[in-house]
Amino acid sequence: MDIKSMVAKARKAQSYFEKNFNQDEVDEIVKTVAKTVHDNAYELSKLAVEETGMGVLEDKIAKCHGKSKGVWHDLKGKKSMGILRVDEKTDLIEIGKAIGVVAGITPMTNPVVTPMSKIMFALKTKNAIIIAPHPKAEKCSGLTVEMICKALEPFKIPEGLIQVVKDPSVEKTQELMKSCDVVVATGGMAMVKAAYSSGKPSFGVGAGNVQVILDRNINFMEAAGKVITGRKFDNGIICSGEQSFIYHEDDRAEVMKAFVEQGAYLVPDSERQQVVDAIFENGALARETVGQSVNFIAAKAGITVPQGTKVLVLEAKGIGTADIICKEKMCPVLAAFSYKTFEEAIHIATTNLLLEGSGHTAGIHSNNQEHIAMAGSMIPVSRVIVNAPCATTAGGSVEGGLAFTNTLGCGSWGGNSISENFTYKHLLNVTRIASTTKKKAAAAMAEPAFA
Repeated sequence: MDIKSMVAKARKAQSYFEKNFNQDEVDEIVKTVAKTVHDNAYELSKLAVEETGMGVLEDKIAKCHGKSKGVWHDLKGKKSMGILRVDEKTDLIEIGKAIGVVAGITPMTNPVVTPMSKIMFALKTKNAIIIAPHPKAEKCSGLTVEMICKALEPFKIPEGLIQVVKDPSVEKTQELMKSCDVVVATGGMAMVKAAYSSGKPSFGVGAGNVQVILDRNINFMEAAGKVITGRKFDNGIICSGEQSFIYHEDDRAEVMKAFVEQGAYLVPDSERQQVVDAIFENGALARETVGQSVNFIAAKAGITVPQGTKVLVLEAKGIGTADIICKEKMCPVLAAFSYKTFEEAIHIATTNLLLEGSGHTAGIHSNNQEHIAMAGSMIPVSRVIVNAPCATTAGGSVEGGLAFTNTLGCGSWGGNSISENFTYKHLLNVTRIASTTKKKAAAAMAEPAFA
């Protein structure tokens, strides 16, 4: 079926869905979407690894379980249609309405949970959605949509409410983006820019390059374990995964000892350039290293690492443009930087982010609330993760309060329209009914104007 026919079918289905399903019915449908991915995590994750050649099976299974439960946790009990709110003071009434047809652009790095979350957000707000998967993840993304549609058959949702583009291509995706009502794009920067150039309202993401500051007087063993956990998760393909750690120069021996004991291999100067050349080619990240294991990177670089190594650590020779390892590395490799003052640590993180990753995420391990506040105030990012693995926290956290998602807005820093985690509320149109009365006007005017 061509894109034009798919969109027409989606519009018809969305109109029926909006008119004939209530909040309770919609919520049961959304829960079923999550449960379907949760219950089929192994099969979907296995196919994702086989098809894309990226990531770690166990981590993808954990992602399916965590994201399905997390997104549903955020959505259950939330009103997403009809009267959403009535302001007690002004009687302003807010009514939520569907946008229409959503174009869900999904990447090969997260080919299962990203379609799932986009479908959940779209259905929660009574929208139709057409998933356009990455061509190299067509099978696993397609199976995800197929399983979801099968599971929803008992609810008798209209045919065409959820669709997936067959034989996906750049041309089909571009046509879809121009034909739908709103675009939600998760993937490479070229695709995100295309979404913003489609002429339709769009939500996209910026590049990740998470900088993590290690403050003084902390448990370095614990901090190193969390940084490494985040960096190695799914072989480093998570955009919110740790990329660099920044430590005080006087703590170097203790910090490096902690990282080694937690599974890091400190690449000596004699091997450094080999690793850099293995990761980067012609100034850009080498595609074949994305989502690959430490052993793959080591073999490509021609070096030998101890058995059980989880990540490679390269000490930087400069910040920002001075050293290419300051850029995003979508594999289990960390850059290390030393600082003399906390202000310098913030400068290092900011400089690296301005090179790549501005607006996305930073991390800090600290017991100093003043320093935590400084990091949040001064680093140009949309989220700062405190004392936790960034990779598995930035995209949703019950304890931290971040909405569960796979689309992390980076604000104007990253060329995005939002600086928060994308969720269902972004797929709502809201009508506001404003009723003016003399009584309310008199009460407002009776208040001191500039008190």
